[in-house]
Amino acid sequence: MEAEALGCGGEGGSPRGEGCRAAPPGAVSNGSDAESGQELVELRVIWNKNKYDVKFRLDSTGADLKQKIHSLTGLPPAMQKVMFKGLLPEEKTLREIKVTNGAKIMVVGSTINDVLAVNTPKDAAQQEGKAEESKKEPLCRQKFTFTQHRKVLDKGKPDDVMPSIKGVQEHLPAVPLSGMYNKSGGKVRLTFKLEQDQLWIGTKERTEKLPMASIKNVVSEPIEGHEDYHMMAFQLGPTEASYYWVYWVPNQYVDAIKDTVLGKWQYF
Repeated sequence: MEAEALGCGGEGGSPRGEGCRAAPPGAVSNGSDAESGQELVELRVIWNKNKYDVKFRLDSTGADLKQKIHSLTGLPPAMQKVMFKGLLPEEKTLREIKVTNGAKIMVVGSTINDVLAVNTPKDAAQQEGKAEESKKEPLCRQKFTFTQHRKVLDKGKPDDVMPSIKGVQEHLPAVPLSGMYNKSGGKVRLTFKLEQDQLWIGTKERTEKLPMASIKNVVSEPIEGHEDYHMMAFQLGPTEASYYWVYWVPNQYVDAIKDTVLGKWQYF
């Protein structure tokens, strides 16, 4: 009789007996989507060593997915850095960005208190940096770095530099960005380890593995005479003396690099 009162079976119970069984942790009910005929895609959401298998509507936006991640992890959408081939665009649907069954969605995020404690100095440094940049000459003409920049740029474009595309912004490619120079004129490649929230800067001699949260700012500007490529610097310490310079970054990846390293949640 108890089962009948709860609608979980018996002659007088609800026909939805199966729906009364407890769902496993992390599972998502998709009955309403299936009944309405909406196409679903199977995703694996990975956050802080936790994995969630989710079925989600293919025509939902990145913002919708952030809401779902919030329900799974407790992370507010504004605190999430969601990665799928670069930073996930909130306004586009999963179908538009070509999410397929089995896709891995990487999520980076911390509690509000942790982010405020770690990143408030970073935000202040960025705001100061932007104010200072507006007053300064172009990066390549600043006196204290002019000789350094010219020494590298005068070598010309590397033979194995990656192709650039003017007027286009793309997600980061699945392979490392290579064929660039560092400030010493040596070859350098950038590898974005999204699942570890790290940027790997590799040279012939060694590979530096940097937590993205440790990078205070990213600045860039087009190379004069070759505006489809940029010179870019990662600020690794409190002053400009800590800039790690990379030259001949293809234009189409500049915004994706900044978004991936700094993350939209930096403005929270």
